[in-house]
Amino acid sequence: MTDQRNSATSIDPVKLDRLAEVAVKVGLGLRPGQDLLLTAPAIALPLVRRIAVHAYKAGAGIVTPILSDEEMTLARYRYGQDNSFDRAANWLYEGMAKAFSDNTARLAIVGDNPMLLSGEDASKVARASKANSIAYQPALEKIVNFDTNWNIIAYPSAAWAKLVFPDDPEEVAIGKLADAIFAASRVDREDAPANWASHNAVLRERTNWLNGQRFRALQYSGPGTDLTIGLADGHEWEGGASLSKNGISCNANIPTEEVFTTPHCRRVYGHVVSSKPLSYQGTLIDNIAVRFEDGKIVDAKASRGAEVLNKVLDTDEGARRLGEVALVPHSSPISQSGLLFYNTLFDENAASHIALGQCYSKCFVNGAQLTPQQIAAQGGNQSLIHIDWMIGSAETDIDGILADGSKVPVFRKGEWAK
Repeated sequence: MTDQRNSATSIDPVKLDRLAEVAVKVGLGLRPGQDLLLTAPAIALPLVRRIAVHAYKAGAGIVTPILSDEEMTLARYRYGQDNSFDRAANWLYEGMAKAFSDNTARLAIVGDNPMLLSGEDASKVARASKANSIAYQPALEKIVNFDTNWNIIAYPSAAWAKLVFPDDPEEVAIGKLADAIFAASRVDREDAPANWASHNAVLRERTNWLNGQRFRALQYSGPGTDLTIGLADGHEWEGGASLSKNGISCNANIPTEEVFTTPHCRRVYGHVVSSKPLSYQGTLIDNIAVRFEDGKIVDAKASRGAEVLNKVLDTDEGARRLGEVALVPHSSPISQSGLLFYNTLFDENAASHIALGQCYSKCFVNGAQLTPQQIAAQGGNQSLIHIDWMIGSAETDIDGILADGSKVPVFRKGEWAK
C-alpha cells in the first residue's frame, strides 16, 4: 500500500483559501441557490472544506462532496474480482447527469498520485477505464456541452509532490508543488478575482482575432512535425471564461493559458511528434509520433508507453481522430516554470496541444442549438475519450490557412505572431 499521509504545514493557508474562493467565484461563478457537486481525493479535504465555506457564503443550496481514496483504489486492483473491471457505478454517473440537468454546478479537484496504477495490471486498468468512460457518458455530455457551469482545480498531495520534486524531502516537495499550483492558478497575489478578469480579457482578445480570421486550417511546422489540421465547419474559438447553457460564465480550467477550438475530424494530414511526455493512468507516454491520413491516425509510435498509447487509440472509432486543437505560447507561466507536472490540467498549459477523442460542442457557432448529428456533419468528433497531449515548443511555427489558400502567420518560434 502507498503512503497516503500528507502534511498541510507547508501549504500557505491564505493562498489555499484564495484558491477556494477563486474556484467558487471565478471557476464556477456559483449563483445563489445553486447546488454544487464536488469530487476530490480524500487527501484534499483541507481544500474541500474551504470550498464549502466559500460556496455557502456565495449562497449555495446544497454542497455534496464525493471523495476518492488511493488505498481503496489499489485494493480493488489487488483483490477485486476479475469480471468487476468490466463494470462501473452506472447509477452514480446517471445521478450526476440528472444533477447537471437540474442546474447543479460541477467542481473537480485533482491531486491523486499520477503514477498510482503504474504497478498494476495494465489490462485491468484499461478495462476499468473503458467501463468508467462508458458509464460516465451521460454526465460527460452535460460537461463537454457546457449544460452547466463547471471547474477543475488542483491540490498538492504528498505522492504527487514527490513525483514532481523527487530530490526534495516530502515536506519541502509539498510546499514547492503548492507554490507552483498557486502561481499557475494566479492566486499567489492579492485580489485574485481581478487578476483573473485581466487574464480572461487577454484570452478573449486572442479568440476574437482568431474568430475574425475564419481560418480553414492550421499548418504546423517544426522538428519532426509537418501537420495540417483542418478546422470544423462553423468552428468557434474559445478561451478563458465561457458562458454555459444555464447562462453562467465559468472558467472551466484553473489554470488556463490556452485558446482552443474544434478541428475537422476528417481533415487532418501529415505527421507530428510530442514536445512533452503525456502522463496517462500511471504510464508516462514519451516521444509520441503519429501520422494522420484523412483525419485518422494510421501510424503511432512512442519511445515509452507505446502499448498503452495503442490501447487508447483502439478505444473506439473516434479515439484515432482529433476533438480539440489548442494554442499556447511557449512563454506561458507554466512553460517558463520548467516543471513537468505529470497532470494534464497543468502540462497542457505549457504548450500548444491537440486532443484525441471527443470534441466540445461549445466550439461551434450557435453550438448550443446544434444536434449531435449536425455537429458530426460539420466535422466534430465523437468518442469515449478526450486526451490532450503537447506538440508545441519554442521551435514551432503555425500558419492559418484562409479559404482562398493564402496563409497568415499565427505562431513564430512558439510565440504569437501578432
